[in-house]
Amino acid sequence: MIYLDHAATGPVRREALEAMWPYLTGAFGNPSSSHGLGEQAATALEWARERVAAVTGARPGEVVFTSGGTEADNLAVKGPALAVPRGRHLVVSAIEHEAVLESARFLERVHGFALDVVPVDASGLVHPDALAAVLRPDTTLVSIQLANNEVGTVQPLAELAALARDRGAVVHSDAVQAAGRLPLELDVLGVDALSLAGHKVGAPKGIGALVVRGRVALEPVLHGGGQERGRRSGTENVAGAVAFATALELAERERETAAARVDELGRTLVARVVAGIPDARLTGHPVRRLASTASFLFPGASGEAVLLELERDGVLSSSGSACAVGRSDASHVLTAMGVPAELAGTAVRFTLGTTTTPEEIEATVAAATRAVAAVRGLGSGS
Repeated sequence: MIYLDHAATGPVRREALEAMWPYLTGAFGNPSSSHGLGEQAATALEWARERVAAVTGARPGEVVFTSGGTEADNLAVKGPALAVPRGRHLVVSAIEHEAVLESARFLERVHGFALDVVPVDASGLVHPDALAAVLRPDTTLVSIQLANNEVGTVQPLAELAALARDRGAVVHSDAVQAAGRLPLELDVLGVDALSLAGHKVGAPKGIGALVVRGRVALEPVLHGGGQERGRRSGTENVAGAVAFATALELAERERETAAARVDELGRTLVARVVAGIPDARLTGHPVRRLASTASFLFPGASGEAVLLELERDGVLSSSGSACAVGRSDASHVLTAMGVPAELAGTAVRFTLGTTTTPEEIEATVAAATRAVAAVRGLGSGS
């Protein structure tokens, strides 16, 4: 099996498994309990909080553990908007993850917020002029993804964030895909809040974090016992937090070396596919991108049919976001970039990870060439 769907999820690192194991077995206490077992769990939770804070340039108290990136995005959008009385205007980009888009639409539909969706260009970039055009004195929150999960385009986030913060808005960024690939320091990015997901960096599914500056007021999305300093109720996933912190710290430590190797493999994949498959077209920005993400359009070939052919050859990839369950309509990311819906249906996305090898890239290019030719052949009736 050749696994090239790392943007959807990745394998759990052995170090993360070993770090979390004690908190699934003997040290299983609830960190809110006052006895020794609870205190042991609370100490481990704070250890994890300190590690995530160090990677993101935050204070430990500014790390809120969540069940994953989706919950972090929901809290990041709904929390400040419902807590801050200064305005009722939201701004998000057209290619945000569904967790951001649907949270903003919920606030618009249920709470009467005004919502502006900033367009992107054909490469998936948000231009500063486009953002400036929709900012208002009452803009409460701006959410711009750092790196897109479907096409890999990396936004000029610091420049965009500066514009929004000059208007007094809270700035959030979904950095789920960027972890282990790009710097995550809040001050470098210029943002107030950052969403992360553990299973994208080698931790198990079911753990994530919202790193949010202490000055940002948050209305909780989950109410109850007041855990996470009143910002996210529910008994904390101590084992998950320890695994996440371990994996994130390792991913950051290895980032420059691993990114260089994976980027070279990604560039090889793109060059070989574009050169070898007629009419193949890379989507996303040609330079400002995660080179580990390679999303192609194959005109005349159904993307879903190509995926089936690839899987028969042992190559696992996807047509786009794995988070839009049961969706058969065209990718909102590609259509926002001006790709016609019919052409968007030909998309196939390969996403590489630290375990990807040159031999796997060679085999994938050969498999993709065969798959596209086979599907196009079926379509032409030959």
